Amino acid sequence: MTERIYSLAALTVLELSPPEMVEVAARAGYSHVGLRLVPATPEEHHFPLVADAELRRQTLTRLRDTGVRVLDLEILRLKPETRVADFARILEVGAEFGGSELLIAGNDPDEARLTDNFAALCDLARDYAIRPHLEFMPWTDVRDLRQALRVVENAGRDNGCVLVDAFHFDRSGSSLADLPALLPGRIRYAQLCDVAGPRPDDMDEILRQARNERRFPGDGDCDLASLLRALPATVPLSLEIPTRQLMEQGVSAQERARMALDKAREVLSRV
Repeated sequence: MTERIYSLAALTVLELSPPEMVEVAARAGYSHVGLRLVPATPEEHHFPLVADAELRRQTLTRLRDTGVRVLDLEILRLKPETRVADFARILEVGAEFGGSELLIAGNDPDEARLTDNFAALCDLARDYAIRPHLEFMPWTDVRDLRQALRVVENAGRDNGCVLVDAFHFDRSGSSLADLPALLPGRIRYAQLCDVAGPRPDDMDEILRQARNERRFPGDGDCDLASLLRALPATVPLSLEIPTRQLMEQGVSAQERARMALDKAREVLSRV
């Protein structure tokens, strides 16, 4: 039986530098990490791996010394003004770290142009053995699973994938009935977390929850068991669980990473 891969996502311990995150992941029992090569927002504190050669060296050294590997790279946004060729340097750095999966956000209301750019990015990423995953998020222009599937299928690239995040699956109102259309070749990893309470009507509140108030698996109201049963049985799981309240209470990044992994394993043991 293949052992499940668990990866520590950058957003779970965003205050840590990449070398620190690798060390925390190793101590907590993760086999993989995700690297945030591009910040998700202009306000986010960012460690510039692409621009900082010394930081890359330190991160590579820590990866080598701990045996932790890189699963995914984030976050590239496809916008109306996007020039896909401009992403080449980011992909080059991601490949240097051995990352094989790439998180993509769709921020273009023109779905035909978004689809063309996703196809072009898949073509570029193939040279680096990287698979772009289009992540649906309800506040972006790729709002739910069904739309993400449509874009990826219409792009028609064999390395194009869809990223399922348990938070976004719940808050977008996506349906388990649509998951069988997501063939194993279209999903190479998934993001696991939980969230409490009913789906808010206000999109700003959904966004706030996504970035600050996720719960550890099993501590919220998502039907994670059904979601996990619908996904490929061995798909790697990236634990992306920002918990601002715990941070403000002084719970360390090491402890939060450990709690996330323990909770995830507990949920998986019941699936």
